[in-house]
Amino acid sequence: MQVLVGWDNPNEAETIGLFLNVGDIQAKITTDPEEFENAAAMGVWDVILMALNFPSLEKSFALFTKVRALQPEAPVLGACYQGEVVHLARFMSHGLHNFVTRDAGGEFILLLGSVIESANQAVLAQRSKQLAERLREEIESVRQLQESVIPRDIPTPPGYRIAARYEPAQIRVLGDQPVILAGGDYYDIFSMDANNLILLVGDAAGHGIKACMSIMTMRTLIHMIQDKSYVDTAHFVAEVNQRLANKAIVQDEGGFITMMYCTLNTATHRLQYTSAGHPMPLLHNLRTNEVTQLGGEAEAGMPLGIDPNETYHSVSVDMPEDSRLLIFSDGLTDAFPAGGDMYDQFGEKGIIKCLQSAASLSLDEALDKLFVDSQAFTQGSGRHDDTSAVLVERTSLR
Repeated sequence: MQVLVGWDNPNEAETIGLFLNVGDIQAKITTDPEEFENAAAMGVWDVILMALNFPSLEKSFALFTKVRALQPEAPVLGACYQGEVVHLARFMSHGLHNFVTRDAGGEFILLLGSVIESANQAVLAQRSKQLAERLREEIESVRQLQESVIPRDIPTPPGYRIAARYEPAQIRVLGDQPVILAGGDYYDIFSMDANNLILLVGDAAGHGIKACMSIMTMRTLIHMIQDKSYVDTAHFVAEVNQRLANKAIVQDEGGFITMMYCTLNTATHRLQYTSAGHPMPLLHNLRTNEVTQLGGEAEAGMPLGIDPNETYHSVSVDMPEDSRLLIFSDGLTDAFPAGGDMYDQFGEKGIIKCLQSAASLSLDEALDKLFVDSQAFTQGSGRHDDTSAVLVERTSLR
């Protein structure tokens, strides 16, 4: 800790130097007001201590004001005699951090080390609080940017219902104050033409600005090339991957994006999908209450942005009447209790159990139950990853 001391009494100044220059404290003590002011102008000080009659009772306030202006971040401590309360009040009202009372025997010198340490810790705590608040504000602005691309108007083709939801993860700073993280999740639902509906969920590795910007980059690419004719979802995903592999924002620090990309023909009720390292969709037959995972590891390609030459596979299945299709990010499966084994997760088993118990509920209620149940599984700690889910229902014609 760097401490600057301006003092009026040379004998006391020498003693103060002996007491302060121990341990982590490096103190510069001067009895020359010009040297004191120059040191304040040239150096970086953690704490400044000055006698409030230095260089004299009449000139000390002017010197204090100059030093405060030169070192606005450093706390200034004062030392005065008992009879100088009126004099002290002027300093306190103009930013003096704290003061010690001098005594004729010099015993107050024994307290200076702890007073200086306390002032330094108080300033560091205040700076940490301000930094955390700025961090919270920056994260909130990025999060709002990310959420601005989440679709609000979801197309609903005849014979179908669609519900979708995104929830960010949370961290805690400064005790119990939560910060909602800017995340790397993204879902989109849009019509290619009268009969073909696009459904996708993406998940960039990590949290924060980088993950958010990776997702924004992917979304931009998808909307740039969505008008091209792609008969096969694998070809579309391969082109997105090739373009993302050349983007530094995605590849930096080993970044990548997983994605589930689906096309649903609402006339033939044929679903085609491609996974780029993403969890496979689940198909729920409402008549039998059976839930089936569509595909496995053999169909799951490498995440986007790693290998520009990666080959992807497409899978096609029929979506029967009275069935629901769930596309989701791993924030749903990876929910686990605080202090518990992270491998003891909500998992696919929890999702399947929830879907089956929600078979008689409306689509919106079923989706809400998925989020409520996975949150409850964490026993109050909350999901540690942001979570997206798209739930599609093909209704009965009867």
